[in-house]
Amino acid sequence: MAKSNQPVLEVTDLKKHFPVRKGLLRRTVGYVYAVDGISFTINEGETLGLVGESGCGKTTAGRAVLRLIEPTGGTVKVMGQDIAPLSKKELRPFRKQMQIVFQDPFSSLNPRMTAGDIVGEPLYVHGVSSGKERQEQVAALFERVGLRPAQMVNFPHQFSGGQRQRIGIARALALGPKLIVGDEPVSALDVSIQAQVINLLQDLQRERQLSYLFISHNLAVVEHISHRIAVMYLGRIVEHADTRSIFKNPQHPYTEALLSAVPVPDPAIKRQKRVLQGDVPSPVNPPSGCHFHTRCPYAVARCKVESPLLREIAPGHHVSCHLR
Repeated sequence: MAKSNQPVLEVTDLKKHFPVRKGLLRRTVGYVYAVDGISFTINEGETLGLVGESGCGKTTAGRAVLRLIEPTGGTVKVMGQDIAPLSKKELRPFRKQMQIVFQDPFSSLNPRMTAGDIVGEPLYVHGVSSGKERQEQVAALFERVGLRPAQMVNFPHQFSGGQRQRIGIARALALGPKLIVGDEPVSALDVSIQAQVINLLQDLQRERQLSYLFISHNLAVVEHISHRIAVMYLGRIVEHADTRSIFKNPQHPYTEALLSAVPVPDPAIKRQKRVLQGDVPSPVNPPSGCHFHTRCPYAVARCKVESPLLREIAPGHHVSCHLR
């Protein structure tokens, strides 16, 4: 299958600011700058890993891309069409093209519905198929994700964690999407089950030319599945490059610190850990200049007052740092 030259997803200056309200009249006294102007593209058959500490805005970015929450600003183009200003009715055809696999494989499934009904619900909602045809499509999806069609009558509590996540993946595949957002889809699973689910996602990507936005804090998993990686800190992307460049030659001090904490499966290799000082600042009142300067061991006076631009320092390697 020939790949399209047009990006499946093109995000430009995406922002999501949540109002902070206080007092009897619930007046807005500030904003949580959860996502503060990020840009990236994902091509057909490609995986972009979005990584960072908890609270950096990864999940908010993924949900804003899908319009599960409304963006404050920016453009989100799916197959060349900006979906940010579309009404719910106009957005409906694009729902088939983009789906999500949630972090918790139990709470994301309706406990009152059978597994077959859960996977078949998108087909029903979008009027794709009904009756016997839908049952056959659901059975085929069950087989493709490694479940038995006989399990379609079971309820979510009758499955293991890994099996529930396979149900979530089957549901995401039902409408034949181009883009799947994985919101930490393996973090709640045992390590051995994580490998099985990651391998399944990669097989599906090769078969269907799927594009993934893979959100995770587990850098070992991200290295395995991603073609490119974007590193987020406090609502902004601080480094963006292909996976090999990020792991072999990280340029941002925050990326260096994240990678130094990744365990190496070889006792002979001693990796020097870079322990960051202090806590992550509040997204309600982020630091001036470079958001990372309060914890950066290399910060200079300029970092405190001037926000660095995300610029290309090598082919395909973008960094937001005054010292690079």
